Amino acid sequence: MQNIKEFFEDDEKRTILFLSLSALSLVLSFFKVADIRPDIAWVAIILCGLPIIKGAIIGLVTEFDIKADVLVSIALIASVIIGEIFAAGEIAFIMALGAMLEERTVAKARAGIEKLVHLTPRTARVIRNGEEIVVPAPEVQVGESLRVLAGETIAVDGVITSGQTSVDQSIMTGEALPVDKSAGDQVFSGTVNQFGAFDMQAVKVGEDSSIQRMIRLVESADAGKAKIVGMADRWATWIVVIALVSAAGTWLVTDEIIRAVTILVVFCPCALVLATPTAIMAGIGNATKYGILVREGDALERLAKVSKISFDKTGTLTYGKPDVRLIKSWRKDIDSKKLLTLAAAAEQRSEHPLGKAVVAFYNKESADALPEPQDFVLKPGRGVSAVVGSHAILAGNAEMMEENRIELPLELRSDAAECRGEGCTVIYVAADGLAAGFIALADSIRPDSRDVVRRLRKMNIESILLTGDHLQAANHIAREAGINTVKFDCLPEDKMAAIDKYQKENELVCMVGDGINDAPALKKAHVGIAMGGIGSDIAVDAADIALVGDEIKNIPHLVRLAKKTMNTINLNITLSLLLNFVAIILAMKGSLSPIMGALVHNVGSVAVIINSALLLKFRS
Repeated sequence: MQNIKEFFEDDEKRTILFLSLSALSLVLSFFKVADIRPDIAWVAIILCGLPIIKGAIIGLVTEFDIKADVLVSIALIASVIIGEIFAAGEIAFIMALGAMLEERTVAKARAGIEKLVHLTPRTARVIRNGEEIVVPAPEVQVGESLRVLAGETIAVDGVITSGQTSVDQSIMTGEALPVDKSAGDQVFSGTVNQFGAFDMQAVKVGEDSSIQRMIRLVESADAGKAKIVGMADRWATWIVVIALVSAAGTWLVTDEIIRAVTILVVFCPCALVLATPTAIMAGIGNATKYGILVREGDALERLAKVSKISFDKTGTLTYGKPDVRLIKSWRKDIDSKKLLTLAAAAEQRSEHPLGKAVVAFYNKESADALPEPQDFVLKPGRGVSAVVGSHAILAGNAEMMEENRIELPLELRSDAAECRGEGCTVIYVAADGLAAGFIALADSIRPDSRDVVRRLRKMNIESILLTGDHLQAANHIAREAGINTVKFDCLPEDKMAAIDKYQKENELVCMVGDGINDAPALKKAHVGIAMGGIGSDIAVDAADIALVGDEIKNIPHLVRLAKKTMNTINLNITLSLLLNFVAIILAMKGSLSPIMGALVHNVGSVAVIINSALLLKFRS
């Protein structure tokens, strides 16, 4: 009994069962088997018809909500009463088919919020009475001192009191690189301490912490998003009224109930029910060929209406990985090639993404093996030091140079500032106590980004950049991509608030992002598109659509496909309603029997399916 109960609680299995039963009733009635064993056909029809009738009754009684299944239920019951097995089976089959297609287009329950919860730190190292103890994270009090070791996740929001480190805070800001932190700097819960240990003072704990606020943002954004009503249900009230009035009027005038039942059969909105799911399924199939996974059934319908598309920067418009842009040598005895060799050799044992990028660039540019560094020291939040050959090398930020009394000439600082203005991060290099130059690194823009923005502009869709990066990096990428509207230094709630502001002004916004920090905005947006390859699982779970191959060049095709899908749905509805009205006139005149009405009615369903199937070959 338990297995049977579980089976009927599974929507997909139950729908397949009802579809099979209704197909069985059709076959039995068509081949006259029902004349010999009518009980088999009737059982099949009743089993697959009951869910339709039950749904209609619940909707009417609880919400007085007249949907398409009200008229379907009336037509089904009327066909059963007058003994028209084939007509009843046909109605049940079409409805079961429509239900299955619709369920296949709806995404299964997502686990994005659960994954966010798993990111929440469970314990924290608290210093109480001079002793370091590990306590559950929820027990940390405001004002308490905490110690965070390298590799640990920060448990609460706070301020560093001592120590230097680099923190991966991509979960909050989406920044590609770890951020150097020292005493007085703010740190967030859920972010990861990359290198050095530090002490901090708790400022926001428990439900007030950043990671908990993000969980609430995702939940509230999902709850606040309006659900799209199916096309058939939008027309349902009028269809039900017209059908009932027509059937009742015909019965009163002709005194022939068979004509009234025929009207109900031909006016049964099966083609209308199929109009949307068949087009959506075909649109999803087309998108799949371009590496686009549509996770929500109504996502294409929503996407067709957007007027703005907001892009995250790191990992979306860019690759999310630093690359060497410039090598600036300052000393005559150390040219650019030697400067790169010395810096890459010193960075060989570094785990910092910038150091790895320098080494990777050297390996790409040179076939020579790097010399092994000696006396390597990683200085968290500053850089590295090492002895390479006969040279004592320092590679790091300006603070590291200052602490080691390395004078940076004004012209060198000016060139570095110019690079930072273009969104670069600068690694200064010193050799034997003197400045040798710098290496500038930056996130590389995807080659398709500018073309995507241009093509969207041709469709009267404005592009917006929402990023957690600083002003210079944001403006540099915006200029390269051709985006005019930029919002920088955005936390997750800032991105969500920006989208909410636009949508309150009746500007429907699509959000494209890849990181955990984008999840609330992806949920809040009218449509959320996640980078499925490099993007986090949580971002994909929060989105309606995922770009499996991270190809943003396909976004313009996706938008055109969405508009084409909506045009197809509208044409399907027009065809189905036109055929219904022609059939109802013939039924009123007595030219159609219920069985002939069911067959004519099937023509509309077939026409809708064929028209929808053309979407599979659509190319923008």
